This record gives sequence, C-alpha cells and structure tokens, in this order.
Amino acid sequence: MKTTRLLPLLPLAVATLFAAEGKNCGCDCCKERPKGTACCCFEDTPAAPAAAAANDGIKRHDLRGVVTNVYADRSALLVRHEEIPGFMKPMTMLFKVDAATLQAARKGQTITARMSRQGNDWVLEDVKVVAQP
Repeated sequence: MKTTRLLPLLPLAVATLFAAEGKNCGCDCCKERPKGTACCCFEDTPAAPAAAAANDGIKRHDLRGVVTNVYADRSALLVRHEEIPGFMKPMTMLFKVDAATLQAARKGQTITARMSRQGNDWVLEDVKVVAQP
C-alpha cells in the first residue's frame, strides 16, 4: 500500500538524477566534458605515481607557492600559491603529497610543483624546494 503511494514520485526521482548528472563545478576539466557527463571532481580515481603521470590523462598545472603548514596525519601540505594563469586565482589550498615530500616539507619553504585534481583530492607532484624560510 505504501509503495503504491510512492510510485508517482519515481519519475521525479529519475529526472533529478539525470539533472544532477549533467551539472559540473566549472573547473577547466568539467568545461571540456560533453554536456550531460558528471563532474570530474567527484570521480573516485586514485592518485597516480609521478612516473605514470605523463600518460594518465590527468590535467596538471605548474604551481609556485609557500608551505604554510604540514599535516602529517593527513599526508598533506597547506600551500599559499600564486595565480595559475588561465586556471586559478592565488589562494591557500590543502594538497595531498607522497611520503618523501611530506617528510622533507617545512613550514615557510617556497616550492614549485605540478598540481592536479585526482578523485576528491588536490595533489602535488614533482615538488621542489626553491627557497628555505
């Protein structure tokens, strides 16, 4: 009996799912996706090792910034980065990093790196320290 009362809502639920599928966050990779495809920022893709980075299809952007905090418990760095022309305004962001980068990172270091969106995380690869605090 209760199920039959919910049946008229089924088309609405299906329409909502299709509408949500077509939305994206407006990032560069979403702007290039065909209309009706889901946002790439919510795909569940694992972080790729730097060696395989060239052929994995993930867009990367050069970044220069200052490490403002190190979060070992989250395998992440908080970085205040400069503008990335044509992609992102200057801001402070949390980036996942590999274990070696995390161990070498210090608050106040100026770094260069390659940033990308991998799954729900922003990731830094090829991190190089260009100035100590």
